Amino acid sequence: MKMTGENNVENSAGKSDITMDDVKNLVKKKDDIEEQIKAYYDVLEDQGVGVEGPLVDGEGFPRADVNVYQIRTARHSISCLQNDHKAIMVEIEEALHKLHAREKAKREGDEAGALEEPMEQQVTLPPPFARVDAVTQGSPACKAGLRVGDEVIEFGSVTTENFQNLQNIASVVQRSEGKPLRVAVIRDGQKAQMSLTPQRWSGRGLLGCNIVPIHR
Repeated sequence: MKMTGENNVENSAGKSDITMDDVKNLVKKKDDIEEQIKAYYDVLEDQGVGVEGPLVDGEGFPRADVNVYQIRTARHSISCLQNDHKAIMVEIEEALHKLHAREKAKREGDEAGALEEPMEQQVTLPPPFARVDAVTQGSPACKAGLRVGDEVIEFGSVTTENFQNLQNIASVVQRSEGKPLRVAVIRDGQKAQMSLTPQRWSGRGLLGCNIVPIHR
């Protein structure tokens, strides 16, 4: 299995002449990284230890019932790949921002002298794929600023385009314990962004909120 190193992520977003093809290449790399992370998680699952399971027995000796070297390699690889994933998500965001800014400048140049369109018509938000229907006081979700009624359009790497079911969100949450996730919602007709860190707290789960899918 080929492990992606941080230095292998090309800084395509740093190019001033960024194109949609550059963005597609970045997204493909992101997908490749996610596939590699999943493969390493499968290794840990096969061994029955997960990310945090102990590798020594009650007397402090390496466990004989698992492949300790393989597990340590998988855990280290997951850690490195998660850093790569975080970096490439930033690159994708920067690339899309540059594309949007360039298109906006071109559009404004083409429309010079024309009446400016109302802001509501300029900004088109993607359709939400899930809705927050409960938030527990004092939970990670509450501290991040999530509210009941928020309609989710982005949850970490899950977006309107790739959302299939709530298991997508659950997988992202399990992989991201202790790591901040970018969450975007539609609230009162406007986009709101926040950083949500799944983590253990006094209540159940890692978020402390209930999310239900929106069927379109």
